[in-house]
Amino acid sequence: MQIKSVDAIPLRVPFEDGSAGVGLMPTKWTHLDFALVRLETDDGLVGWGDAFAYSCLAPTTAAIRDMVRPLVEGQTIAPTPEGLTAFNLDLQRKLHLHGRYGITMFAISAVDIALWDLAAKAKGVPLSNFIGHDSRRQIDAYASLVRYGDPGQVREFTATAVAEGYAYVKLHEITDAAITAGVEAAGSKARLMTDVNCNWSAENAEILTARCKELGLYWVEEPVFPPDNVVALADLETRHGMAMATGENACTSVEFARIIQAVTYPQPSVTKVGGVSEFLKVCDLADAAEKTVMPHAPYFGPGYWATLHIMAARACCGVFERFYITPKTFLDPGIPLPRRGQITVPDAPGLGFEPAPAVIDRYRVDK
Repeated sequence: MQIKSVDAIPLRVPFEDGSAGVGLMPTKWTHLDFALVRLETDDGLVGWGDAFAYSCLAPTTAAIRDMVRPLVEGQTIAPTPEGLTAFNLDLQRKLHLHGRYGITMFAISAVDIALWDLAAKAKGVPLSNFIGHDSRRQIDAYASLVRYGDPGQVREFTATAVAEGYAYVKLHEITDAAITAGVEAAGSKARLMTDVNCNWSAENAEILTARCKELGLYWVEEPVFPPDNVVALADLETRHGMAMATGENACTSVEFARIIQAVTYPQPSVTKVGGVSEFLKVCDLADAAEKTVMPHAPYFGPGYWATLHIMAARACCGVFERFYITPKTFLDPGIPLPRRGQITVPDAPGLGFEPAPAVIDRYRVDK
């Protein structure tokens, strides 16, 4: 397939979550940022992807337009898993001087997702089927709450998620009181985990990891800084018997080769790791190590759909992350949302993602 055009579309959609809007991001967080990518082939087929862009929308969009687009437009790419993976690696080679990870890889991820969307559409099959191991149409999901900081709010939102049928709930709490409140609210109806976002010191990690084990948490995510300190994570997991999870900030399967050996639950993010191509390599590593992949997916763009399809196709994947917030609107009104804690994988060709033109026009920030 020959790529005629690559368009980067920056979008900003407000959301509500019932919190004070602080704690998870560097500044007050009230909007979802999308660096949406639209690819079109010379025969008119359109594919969609997106890059991680929370609090970095402008540089991510610029990287797509200035660094990746010139290497993609006009190229003929074999619409096979092998051809797409080879093209992804070629982009990495050509752009490695700009940095192997971070913004560069976010931009590559967006284009890679769109290319897999195109290739599956060209075959007339869902992406999960195109990957080649389509095995399930229902995926268990967990409610991924924001950080409230207040035990009362933690109790309230955990109870609400459990009442909606979620059998898994992830907190983003960092104190004993808040984590305990969530566990008490869930009771025996759901398994809980907490994402610390690297907020614990080494000393606090010792105390609170032991406490999380006592409370019966499913996993503790990114307890200490830096998140890629796999020696510290493996040590905490081994000594406390508490499963650790990390990987949302890691790019490429090269990084995951270390992570998978260190923690119970590796967490690739399709909009960061290098798109579908690199995510599938991570799955191969997880299969070999007999580890369960718990994808990082607090998104509502093409990355959401791509994660669902990969999870449907690869048995090593566990539970889907559903970010527990309410956007002002969804880019695609037909987004498959959880019902009683499960999501139905779309069966349309490609990703199944088709954004509403009116939504793009309303929330585009570079008009």
